Amino acid sequence: MGRWIHGILITAALLLIGGFLSRSVAQGPYKLKLPLGLQEEAAYIPPDNPLTIEKIDLGRQLYFDGRLSADGTVSCATCHAPDKGFSDSRPTSVGIRGQVGERNAPVVFNRLFSREQFWDGRAASLEEQALGPIQNPIEMGNTLDGAVATLSAIPGYRKQFKQVFGTDVTAAGVAKAIAAFERTLLCGNTAFDRYEDGDDSALSESEQRGLELFQGRANCLRCHTGFAFTDERYHNIGVGVDKPNPDPGRYKITKKESDKGAFKTPTLRDIAASGPYFHDGSAQTLEDVVEFYDKGGIKNPNLSTDMKRLLLTTPEKADLVAFLKSLSCPDLKVAAPVLPPTSPPSP
Repeated sequence: MGRWIHGILITAALLLIGGFLSRSVAQGPYKLKLPLGLQEEAAYIPPDNPLTIEKIDLGRQLYFDGRLSADGTVSCATCHAPDKGFSDSRPTSVGIRGQVGERNAPVVFNRLFSREQFWDGRAASLEEQALGPIQNPIEMGNTLDGAVATLSAIPGYRKQFKQVFGTDVTAAGVAKAIAAFERTLLCGNTAFDRYEDGDDSALSESEQRGLELFQGRANCLRCHTGFAFTDERYHNIGVGVDKPNPDPGRYKITKKESDKGAFKTPTLRDIAASGPYFHDGSAQTLEDVVEFYDKGGIKNPNLSTDMKRLLLTTPEKADLVAFLKSLSCPDLKVAAPVLPPTSPPSP
């Protein structure tokens, strides 16, 4: 990886390896072309959900379709908007009837390299994740039967499900189509990637100093490791522990005392576009994030042993932020598709 430090980084890649890009012979095959900086050998596509052109197209429509929600107002793109870094620019997301959730919307790109989903890892796959918000009473407020009934009443979707899956509209099909589309959302070719590829002019002097801090004294590599800039693990860094009722995080899933207040390490790719930050959206800017780490987080019984005061100078903090901004993805653009009309046009 050019100048990138290998020893620690290979761990994340090994954790992510689990499959290879698949092709389908039953329909139009789709071969992902990964942008600079991403690693094909770390990609995972379940054997029972290979990528096809038709399936991805169906998933793109479902991703943007508010009719998956109970009142027709909330889609996947509502909380994971392409023009907002695939988040929603809110501390915590808002669902149907203006209900406010408890967690910040995680980004959905580069999920090709990840299995467990959500801040607490409660979904074992993208397919499982896709059905969660539909049934969440605060988010889409629907049922799977309700969503399937709505889609089944739309001729265009009935036709596409027959073409893609050979079945009527099903919840499993919805999940597979959305997951297939999300696996095509890839963030690479950043200034950092070009620098690692040998373009010395890709990073400014400030960004290069920030990279040195990132790799060294700032200790960012400990968790934000590998090409994906995440170890895909769960850590307690103290966010929210000082609230009256702290979010239990990973503990809610594992019931392990050591997992209290632990949340999944988010990717840092395109981080400048997806604020506010942390699982509760409590950091408004990247400068706020750096300040939080510089102070060593917030002490609590389960605080990660990697959380220590950094004592960075003001110029060093600025350099670190500059480097984080160099991880912005210039090619990650997705336009909303034309959705099938609820009723066929009149003859």
